[in-house]
Amino acid sequence: MGRFCFIFVSVSMEIANHINSILRALPDNPGVYQYYDEEGKIIYVGKAKNLKKRVCSYFNKDQYENGKTQVLVKKIVDIKFIIVDTELDALLLENNLIKKYQPRYNVLLKDDKTYPWICIKNERFPRVFSTRYLVKDGSSYFGPYPSGKTMNILLDLIRNLFKLRNCNLNLSEANIKANKFKVCLEYHIGNCKAPCVAKETESEYNETIANIKEITKGNIHTVTRHLKVLLQTHIEKLEFEKAQITKEKIDALEMFQTKSTVVSPTITNVDVFSIVTDEKHAFVNFLKVMNGSIIQGHTIEYKKKLDESAEDLLTLAIAELRERFDSNSKEVIVPFKIEIEFPEIEFIIPQRGDKKHLLELSERNVEYYRREKIKQENLVDPERHVKRILEQMKKDLHLTEEPRHIECFDNSNFQGAYPVAAMTVFKDTKASKKDYRHFNIKTVEGPDDFASMEEIIFRRYKRVLDEKESMPQLIVIDGGKGQLSAALESLDKLGLRGKVAIIGIAKRLEEIYFPGDQIPLYLDKRSETLKIIQQIRDEAHRFGITHHRSKRDKGTLKTELTQIEGISTITAQKLLSHFKSVTKIKDATEAELADNIGKAKAKIVFEFYKKTK
Repeated sequence: MGRFCFIFVSVSMEIANHINSILRALPDNPGVYQYYDEEGKIIYVGKAKNLKKRVCSYFNKDQYENGKTQVLVKKIVDIKFIIVDTELDALLLENNLIKKYQPRYNVLLKDDKTYPWICIKNERFPRVFSTRYLVKDGSSYFGPYPSGKTMNILLDLIRNLFKLRNCNLNLSEANIKANKFKVCLEYHIGNCKAPCVAKETESEYNETIANIKEITKGNIHTVTRHLKVLLQTHIEKLEFEKAQITKEKIDALEMFQTKSTVVSPTITNVDVFSIVTDEKHAFVNFLKVMNGSIIQGHTIEYKKKLDESAEDLLTLAIAELRERFDSNSKEVIVPFKIEIEFPEIEFIIPQRGDKKHLLELSERNVEYYRREKIKQENLVDPERHVKRILEQMKKDLHLTEEPRHIECFDNSNFQGAYPVAAMTVFKDTKASKKDYRHFNIKTVEGPDDFASMEEIIFRRYKRVLDEKESMPQLIVIDGGKGQLSAALESLDKLGLRGKVAIIGIAKRLEEIYFPGDQIPLYLDKRSETLKIIQQIRDEAHRFGITHHRSKRDKGTLKTELTQIEGISTITAQKLLSHFKSVTKIKDATEAELADNIGKAKAKIVFEFYKKTK
């Protein structure tokens, strides 16, 4: 479908424009999307490996072969989405949202269609097994697992690593002391250490359970390292069938994410908040977690009137969102300390584990929301986008005016031969290729980049002054302090120093040099200002190299073929175009040459190379 999507159904122009702006800005990430009708109800929830491609597909004409889909699309007035780590996470989250909202156009999942968990039973000498039902008896549950196959691999691994009982016996201390049990087949074949007859102590067994809990919490790297050692052992013993089985387990585990959006059910009834701010706006994301699963996600935007702090805005948002979603959570996860006390609420700033993972997921969602909001605004008002970048460049580079017109210069030579220079131009942050210029260096002998830079700067701006053209707001020199100083020499001669801003950018560490300042400026590598400067610098380098190669090729052509009396540059180019090299021209027959340049000139070339062989 390409990068953009457009609505082809019969809806109001206002709604169509709103949805098109959302479609244009959707991320290429896995997640869950929600469609809303004019009453603000969720009418459909879906999962996607790629949110942009999946959601856009609903608004493709080809999709209308399905009449029900067409009815659904006509009712959509708004789209919201939640970003997750993987497609499997999207599947689990979709399941939770459909069960909660039961959207009209979704196929409702059956109540018995639940995902499997690993249970560590609350009992002496706990059993470890899979289940699809959670019983509140103090047992530990880990999951849910989106794939029964993956869960069974973990269970098989646990059983291979640790000798656990799988019987239903009541292994109370009194029963064991009374010798009520006998060892079974599992003990004899090495699958159990027989705690039923006190051959394994409770403390030893509990130590094993502690290790199993670490694995079930998602420490997959530890597991895979063990399997790789086991794989190597099988290979050394030539146990290739066992090695293949182990290899399949490693592959499956490496495909499985060590952490899921749906976390341990010990995290129950928790709110998660995160915030990101800029000079004019603040965005707050809210995630609602129940029984270890995300059931709600929402982001709100505040437009700053004063210089409000992030702490004040987050506190305001917590009060607003908890009231809006009628939340009664006693535990709230936040990125920093909240000074105001909320009655019966514990604020947690997690440092590690599942709660830290939830906070990071919320932070990614709020950052995506901010970026997509900016993208939508840029699509609606491109001038506003340009204005914002220019204002940032003015601030970052300490300029007196916005750099709407920027010119950049770069030198190019080959061991001092064929020296050239190039000038590229950006206007309103975009390349203005019709204003690009090439320069042949005229007054400099040998490889002297400083003198070459001084010459082209003088020539360029003397012409600008003579022809009364507009000066740029910023000149960028590709190079460090030396090239910048050479350019300033020419500006001094023309009386332009201080009248136009000029900087140098050194390639190695992307340092920005200013006139008279020995200490360079280092901009953030993600800075839009640095990206614009890098783009225009790279354009100047590319443009200069192209011109330099062209000039060098012409010089090489002249020395190789045009020294033959009676052979012009055009004839030489024809020969090189067909034969590709001078060596092949030398080896060509007179008839082959004549097919390309005629008999007369072919004879001249053939006789010339015949004498030089």
